[in-house]
Order: sequence, then structure tokens, then C-alpha cells
Amino acid sequence: MKFLCVPCDTPMKLQTVVPPDRGSLSVVYSCPACGYEMAMLTNAYETQVVQSLGVRIGPADAPAKGDGKCPFPGMIPAGDGTAEHRVGEPVPVRWTVAAQARLANIPEFVRPMAKTGIEKFARDRGALEVDETILDAAKDFFGM
Repeated sequence: MKFLCVPCDTPMKLQTVVPPDRGSLSVVYSCPACGYEMAMLTNAYETQVVQSLGVRIGPADAPAKGDGKCPFPGMIPAGDGTAEHRVGEPVPVRWTVAAQARLANIPEFVRPMAKTGIEKFARDRGALEVDETILDAAKDFFGM
């Protein structure tokens, strides 16, 4: 996704990124041709949605995860999930067969976001396994 300056039809350049503060994310873009600026501010829920989609915030040529220069290393997917747990990364959550079957009923285009949200919900409650009880509680919590 790119932001275009409407008057100039020029791709905007990333100017500043303020890491999530209590969940809010702030990103400022500006037009290199006319100087027009645009800011994006997300609330905690919107930031979580961005994270769950695996979106990387910043220019395409930004340094890779792990070098300390990326403003949102937590928003870059850690990989295929087969790596061992590392400090600072979420603890892996197991899924029961029944929970996986219910997850498969969620439309494919939102399934990754739903899975991430459900896993966070489980972790926040001290559960390291998603079962039907956790799914029911998450469904009630998210109002689904």
C-alpha cells in the first residue's frame, strides 16, 4: 500500500513513525514535490489489527527485523511459527482439533487476524491451548 499526494499524484514519503504508546500508533507521510503532509493515528484496536495482518509499517527498503533500526519489529512476522520461542516473542499457543475445525469455518481472508486475536486472548488469560471453551469466551468477548 502506498499513499499518494492527491494534488501532485506523487507517492508520499515516510517522515516519522512513533512506536505504539499504550497501543496508539502514529505515522506521518509527506509529499516530496509539494510538502503536503498526512498523518495516520491508530487506536489500540486498529494497531492490533495491523499487527495481526502481518503488515510491516515503513518503507519497503527499511532494514530487516532484528537490527534495532526497524521502528516496529513486533509488526514483522516472525516466520512460519516453527522456530523455538525467543524472549520478547509471544509464547506459542496450541490448538485442539475441535478448535482448529471451528477456526476453519471462519472466512479465509480474515482467518489469520482471527487466529492471532484468539491466541492473544488465550495468552492474556494464561491459557497456552485454544479449545472450544476459549473459543466460546473469545466469541463473547469480541461480540461475535
